[in-house]
Amino acid sequence: MDTSLQKKPPYLMIAILFVGAFVSFLNNSLLNVALPSIMVDLDIKDYSTVQWLATGYMLVSGILIPASAFLITRFSNRSLFISSMVLFTLGTALAAFAPNFGLLLAGRMIQAAGSSVMGPLLMNIMLVSFPREKRGTAMGIFGLVMITAPAIGPTLSGYIVEYYDWRLLFEMILPLAVISLLLAVWKLENVMEQNKNATLDYLSVVLSSIGFGGLLYGVSSASSDGWDDTIVLTTIIVGGIALIVFIIRQLKIDQPLLDLRVYKYPMFALGSVIAIVNAVAMFSGMILTPAYVQNVRGISPLDSGLMMLPGAIVMGIMSPITGKLFDKFGPRILGVIGLTVTGVSTYMLAHLQIDSSYTYIILVYTLRMLGMSMVMMPIMTNGLNQLPTVLNPHGTAINNTAQQVSGSIGTAVLVTIMNSVTKSEAKSLMAGVDPTTLTEASTALLTQQALLAGIQYSFYVTLAINIVALVLALFVKRVDTSEEVVRKLDQQGNRQIKPAAQQ
Repeated sequence: MDTSLQKKPPYLMIAILFVGAFVSFLNNSLLNVALPSIMVDLDIKDYSTVQWLATGYMLVSGILIPASAFLITRFSNRSLFISSMVLFTLGTALAAFAPNFGLLLAGRMIQAAGSSVMGPLLMNIMLVSFPREKRGTAMGIFGLVMITAPAIGPTLSGYIVEYYDWRLLFEMILPLAVISLLLAVWKLENVMEQNKNATLDYLSVVLSSIGFGGLLYGVSSASSDGWDDTIVLTTIIVGGIALIVFIIRQLKIDQPLLDLRVYKYPMFALGSVIAIVNAVAMFSGMILTPAYVQNVRGISPLDSGLMMLPGAIVMGIMSPITGKLFDKFGPRILGVIGLTVTGVSTYMLAHLQIDSSYTYIILVYTLRMLGMSMVMMPIMTNGLNQLPTVLNPHGTAINNTAQQVSGSIGTAVLVTIMNSVTKSEAKSLMAGVDPTTLTEASTALLTQQALLAGIQYSFYVTLAINIVALVLALFVKRVDTSEEVVRKLDQQGNRQIKPAAQQ
């Protein structure tokens, strides 16, 4: 039986979880702008070394998120959240006061270990705390945290790095993490059922770590080292093979790490595919737009972050509104309108010029974020509504993992396309110019034009990806959330899961 139909949602507990989730999501995107400052302060010679502060964080998250389904099923939400916040707080403290790069990297890894389960845990508590017909509103509020926190990260980071010390990025998060931890110890309760008979398949954990870790490392390194680099190719191939073996094993064992039976439910499967495609388009836009603003227009990181801040604010405001609209009108109309707006704004970004006005850039980027805000949560919530309650942890873990991996792969591919077109365009432009007439200013202008061509081409590729998602959205149907259907769904799910768990 869906416990969300029986009692009032635990608002205080959700608020405590929101504080913890907000600081962990904010932490995800804080450090990228600060990497050059950290290189100078800690005397790091190679950018690829300091990049591990971002890459390592992503790898740990990518490895641990698939295990979140088991952790949420096996342990109480109270003990799991407190354990996660303890790890996150310790990692933040270590990073804030680290005297050298090794300890700073260790702090980031510990942070990632703590924060990786935050998103799936909070999402599962939201799912069981609200009836399915009101989940849109609840998940919209969750989207406010999940989307807004990482979106404001670069702006906040740019301001702090320009006017203060990079350590403040950790020092300001530390008290918030401590407050969240103390509130959790004081007031957090258990609202989710546990399966103490659940067992962890260690071979699945190893395969998952090699598979997702290899793919994430390979594609994140490809944009800088090239796709033909030996290490890049090796990690992608090994990761791909491990992932195939992992999938086969999940379909054969009684208690899989990720229960892929969730893809038997058509609206979850369709929503998952749309979310994956949309993640590629969203993450690529967050890379290509700053590349244009900073490298083509020469705008400072702080000012470029401020230019993109209205888009983050619009996404934050729209998330709860979109949730309420989903409850009233369903996912299809929101998805179609949102993806149409995203497509039009992506087309406009593909037509950016060297002299495009600040107002144009801000308005188009904000319009794109408005479109994005109407897609992700409604489509994902509709898919989760079709799952039995017992499969919620697996549904959320699969969605989070798939989006992270697809976003990383998509971003790496589009950055590679951008670099390739830029080099080709630069060669073409230089071929028509007499080298003796080139000045420093004219060379810089040609370089800007070549990079602009690469960014424009990449946005056209993103538009094609966006159109795929739009076509798929036309086939989305609203899931029946009536009490009778939910009861039958949960009974069916319990029959499938419990016999295996009792073996």
